Amino acid sequence: MPATENFPEYVAVDYDDGSGEDPADYPSVDQKLEKAIEVTREGLEQYDTPAVMWTGGKDSTLTLYVVKQVAEQFDLEVPPVVFIDHYQHFDELIEFVEHWADEWDLEVIWARNTDVGDYVDREGLEPGDDIPVDALSEHNQHHIREILEYEEDTFPFLLDTYVGNHLLKTVALNDALEAHDIDGVISGVRWDEQEARADETFFSPRHDPDIYPPHDRVQPILQFEEAAVWDAYWNFAVPDTVEAYPDEGYVPESTEDLPEGLDMEDVPVSPKYFAGFRSLGSQVSTDKSADEPAWLQDMANTTERAGRAQDKEDLMERLRDLGYM
Repeated sequence: MPATENFPEYVAVDYDDGSGEDPADYPSVDQKLEKAIEVTREGLEQYDTPAVMWTGGKDSTLTLYVVKQVAEQFDLEVPPVVFIDHYQHFDELIEFVEHWADEWDLEVIWARNTDVGDYVDREGLEPGDDIPVDALSEHNQHHIREILEYEEDTFPFLLDTYVGNHLLKTVALNDALEAHDIDGVISGVRWDEQEARADETFFSPRHDPDIYPPHDRVQPILQFEEAAVWDAYWNFAVPDTVEAYPDEGYVPESTEDLPEGLDMEDVPVSPKYFAGFRSLGSQVSTDKSADEPAWLQDMANTTERAGRAQDKEDLMERLRDLGYM
């Protein structure tokens, strides 16, 4: 997607940076982190009102760690974080985000499609129940009818569907970007995570005002594979964050195997990963991959997102065209 002339002229980034590359171009974790630091610093310096997308998952939390380290090293401000609350999160994930937002003194922008959420609350709906299109605001109806070209009278209250994902995540995100005038979204997507993301660049323009508030995506960890994310976690992010953690990067085999004096809530790793989840989606459509923690599973021969609803995975390219991460 080409950059457009009406995007703020103070932004001067290389939208081709990373084009044609893959994780093999950054063979070590040190090289991957070096590039992540370079991209993050440029992002924090180039954009007037950046924000960090934070899901509470491993990729976005690693990205947030890099942002915090770069901000401290180069005397820059840590931007606010945007958390998309789609009303179908695991309780443990919300608790994780609230806990570490407080620990790290973060400003959290809670991106919610309150029109949908309020209807769900009023009617006492459960995931899978139908929502009438005409019960929603003109704003949401416009997206359903004109943007998605959806013709049915109702749609299910499910995150991992075409309408549900767009309203609960993409519309919620775009409304938050517009409300807070955010010009740079620092995101933790990776080349190897999903086929639709394989051609992304480190600075990716989203400038079409008919689809989303014009902004750029800043993507510092594109070059990380799943295993490298966990290597960076246990060797850098956790030791740098937890004062009592071994500097050499101790890798626990369970919650009971953490260093003496530390509990699961003391480390910035979602409890769902300890429980065997490798990718975190909605509570009703995500299963754990195995019984052992995510970082101990066979990442070379199994699929990271196998526990996610595949209907949404198949729609990823179209959803990304509409502003999905």
